[in-house]
Amino acid sequence: MRLKNLLFFTLIYFLSLTSVHSIEADVFVQSTVNRASQILSENISKEQKIEKLKLIAKETVDIKGIGYYTLGPVRKTLDEDLKKKYSILFEKYFLKSFSSRLAEYTNPEIDVYGKEVLNKNYTIVNSLLKGTKERPEVKIDWRIYTKNPDNFLIRDLIIEGLSLARTQKEEFSSVLSSNNDDISALFENLENFIKN
Repeated sequence: MRLKNLLFFTLIYFLSLTSVHSIEADVFVQSTVNRASQILSENISKEQKIEKLKLIAKETVDIKGIGYYTLGPVRKTLDEDLKKKYSILFEKYFLKSFSSRLAEYTNPEIDVYGKEVLNKNYTIVNSLLKGTKERPEVKIDWRIYTKNPDNFLIRDLIIEGLSLARTQKEEFSSVLSSNNDDISALFENLENFIKN
């Protein structure tokens, strides 16, 4: 009886350890990169690669969070129906943009070499896309949302110091400001990109 209790408490202890010390942000990034790299090296069509990359993005990227950030202050003026429509359009836009660009690479090698814990919600993970004859090496920092230790999410990529989320926000802001902050102009812009 005493041995059973000991085994039970030992098991509970190790289970609690695994939940407290879940995967680290840098391991999450390296794992995500390895999965994408494996797909890109497969002998399948570009369209098949794109579909597989979209699945990885849906699992690992905070698409909704990025979408709201890139919308800027206009988001506060929208009702729930418009926010929902925007979220649906932005996800389609993001997945198409992300996967079609990434599918151009053949077996990219990205090495994670460091991380900086900003606070309990965010960690910056540092990595390097190795250079080839066709392209120079590229420094990529990943902004990882770590509030839920069981579900890390990518919130931004900073490529050679340039934030992709901020760049996207500026593009959307430009579309909105040139159309008197009319959200339908942005919707039309996103729809055109998705269709073409």
